[in-house]
Amino acid sequence: MAFVERVFSGVQPTGNLHLGNYLGAIVNFVKMQQTHNCIYCVVDMHAITQGVEVWGGPAELARNTREVTAAFIASGIDAKKHIVFNQSQIAGHAELTWIFNCVARIGWLNRMTQFKEKAGKDRENASVGLYDYPVLMAADILLYRATHVPVGEDQKQHLELSRDIAQKFNNDFGDSIRGHGFADGLFFPQPEPLITGPATRVMSLRDGTKKMSKSDASDNSRINLTDDADTIAQKIRKAKTDPEPLPSEEKGLETRPEADNLVGIYAALAGVSKQEVLTQFGGGQFSSFKNALVDVCVAKLAPIASEMKKLVADPGHVDSILVDGANRARGIADETMRLTKDIVGFIRPR
Repeated sequence: MAFVERVFSGVQPTGNLHLGNYLGAIVNFVKMQQTHNCIYCVVDMHAITQGVEVWGGPAELARNTREVTAAFIASGIDAKKHIVFNQSQIAGHAELTWIFNCVARIGWLNRMTQFKEKAGKDRENASVGLYDYPVLMAADILLYRATHVPVGEDQKQHLELSRDIAQKFNNDFGDSIRGHGFADGLFFPQPEPLITGPATRVMSLRDGTKKMSKSDASDNSRINLTDDADTIAQKIRKAKTDPEPLPSEEKGLETRPEADNLVGIYAALAGVSKQEVLTQFGGGQFSSFKNALVDVCVAKLAPIASEMKKLVADPGHVDSILVDGANRARGIADETMRLTKDIVGFIRPR
């Protein structure tokens, strides 16, 4: 069967959204809504898979969920044309996860590198939820029978697991799937990755070898989406560089991580290639390039910060966006769960 093309993606509400989140995900969400049917989810169930000290507790989770939603809207996502909601409002995410838990294999999950990274050496004390996170992610995607998922390098392995689960479900229940009207035996699609953008991996402003992160002790290592124009300018001017002028060719960036990071940020925000940036600024000093980078960052990000503050100040309005999105998402999710339960053989009200 031909699946309806649909994009699904989620962002964890763990607080302090920064430039890396914007360039790595949100800016591409905005672009994709021009060409795709999109569902954007604030994955609050994923947020609680780590210790409460990481996600901050109930009040912080609610605040962060609203902040991510505000970032979506302030950045240009149209919540009327597309669906924006928080995961926990739809029971199907948890229901489908259990069914997929019975389809997925232990060996598959044991190969997931992100669990090993997040759990560290004390894996015995990690939550079952953190271990099972990739199965919930598969359920998030396949609950809406999404065909495409924008992912960064760190999530490609999880998307492969989603594809494996979809294929095994279709194989395990092939006869039942055909018996319920799907002649080709395919109920769940195998979602394809969408990799986009010249700066999908934004590095720390203090260390070009480390990814920009909210957990970095130095606030100067990142540009937060809530930073005002003066703060953005100050952080860019303090960003680590090296004593050499900017190169004129991309090859000259290969051994200069801080320079490569700043050029990549400029390219992504200005909508040009790194080579075009170097053609314009190559041979010049970082001081003049940083002034230009400040102008680009402030022009793009300051209006987003301003709009986010307005939205966050009106939580009732943000909540109404999430409720409306959940009501529309539920229509798709409930249909998937109705058919999934029938295929598996669960008895339910008719």
